[in-house]
Amino acid sequence: MNKTTVDQSETEDQIIETSESLRDYLRACTRQALRSVIDEEVAQLCGPRHKPDSSAECRRSGSAPSYVMVNGGHEPMERPRVRLRTENGKGAEVQLKSWKLAQSQDEWEEAMMRAVLCGVSTRDVPSLRESEVARESRSSISRLWQRKSVELVKQQQESDLSGIDLVILMLDAVVLSGGMVATTALGIDADGRKHVLGFRIGSSENQQVCEDLLGALSRRGLKVPIGRHLLAVLDGSLALKNAVLAHYPHVRIQRCLVHKERNLRGYLSRQHWAELAGLFQRLRRSEGPDAAKEAVDDIERFLANKNTQARASFEEAGSELLTLLRLDVSNDLNISLLSTNCIENVFKNLRRHIGRVSRWRENTSQGDRWMASGLILAAQGFHRIKGYGKLKELIKALEIKIETEEELKEVA
Repeated sequence: MNKTTVDQSETEDQIIETSESLRDYLRACTRQALRSVIDEEVAQLCGPRHKPDSSAECRRSGSAPSYVMVNGGHEPMERPRVRLRTENGKGAEVQLKSWKLAQSQDEWEEAMMRAVLCGVSTRDVPSLRESEVARESRSSISRLWQRKSVELVKQQQESDLSGIDLVILMLDAVVLSGGMVATTALGIDADGRKHVLGFRIGSSENQQVCEDLLGALSRRGLKVPIGRHLLAVLDGSLALKNAVLAHYPHVRIQRCLVHKERNLRGYLSRQHWAELAGLFQRLRRSEGPDAAKEAVDDIERFLANKNTQARASFEEAGSELLTLLRLDVSNDLNISLLSTNCIENVFKNLRRHIGRVSRWRENTSQGDRWMASGLILAAQGFHRIKGYGKLKELIKALEIKIETEEELKEVA
C-alpha cells in the first residue's frame, strides 16, 4: 500500500464510519416504519391482533417468508397473510397494498424515504403516524412531506442553541444548483459532540450570507464562553474567514490541511503527489509546535524547486496551517481538527438525500426544506469526534488570561 493510499484511508475513516452509521439508522427506520404500516393495514382489515373483529370481512391467516426493498436491496421479512372471511374458511387471500408498495423499489424508496423524514424524531417535530402513511397514496405522501418538511426547517433554523458549550466552529458550503449555494455551520462542544447549527442559502459562498448565518446563530443563543477563544476550522475561503473575523474578532483560525494539499496538487505533476502526501501526513501527525515547524519547513523545501506558484500558495496560508499544533495539545485531536472532514461528512450524506431533486426552484422554499431534512437525517449518524477525551487540553489552551476589567470587556 503506497503513501497516498494510506493517507486517503486515514482521512476517510470518519466519513466511512458516519456513512455506515447513517445507512444503519435509515435501514432500521425503514424496516420499523414499513412494519408499522403493514400492521396498520392488517388491523384495519381484521381488527386488532389481540382482539379480532368477528364482524370484519377479513381474518388473519398466518405469514409466509418474503422480502421487502430496503436501500436498493432485498431485505428478508415475514409477509402477513390475510384472507376473506367465509363460512368454510377458504376465502381468497387479500393482497395487501402496503406490501405491494414495499416490493416495488421505485415506489417504496421515494414514498417511504419521505415518510421516514416526516417522522424524524426531534424534540419539536411531531412524528408521522403510521395510519397517515397507510391511508395515503404516493402523491398524498408527497404533499404530506411538503407540509411536514416546513416543520423540519423550523427545527433546524430556530431551535435554541444556548445550551451548547461551543469550542470549535466549522463553516463550509454545498452547491445545490448554479444559483443556489448553502453555507452551513457545524459546532463541536466541550464533550466532542457535533451539532448542525444552521444554514443559509444564497447565490454563492459569500461574506454577507455567512455573516447573516452567524448573526442568526447568535440570536438563537450560540455564544463563546467569556475568557475563551473560539477555534474555527475553515477551508481557505476568504469570504468565510472575513465573516468569522467580523463576528468573532478573537477567533483562532485553523486552515484545512486536506484542502491545502489538494490545492497544491493542482500545481504539481502527478509524479510528485505521493511525496507531497507523505509530507502532509507527517504534518498531520505532528505533536507540538517544534515538530510542526519542522514538517512545514520540509514542505517548503520540497516545493521550492518544483513550482513557484505552489510554494506561494502554501506560504499564503501562513501560520493558520499550524494554529492547532501551536497550542501544543495532544495529537489525538489532529485527525478531527486539522481538516474540515467533520462537515464534509455531513455533506457526503446530505448529497445522497438532495440527489433525489431533479430540478431546483430558486424562488421557493424548496432548498430550505431539502437542506433542513437532509441535515437532520445526517445528524442521526453523528458520533463524538475522535480524540474527544483530550478536548480539556484544548479548552485550557484556548483560555484567555484576564487581569483587568478592560481586558474582560475586550473579549466579552
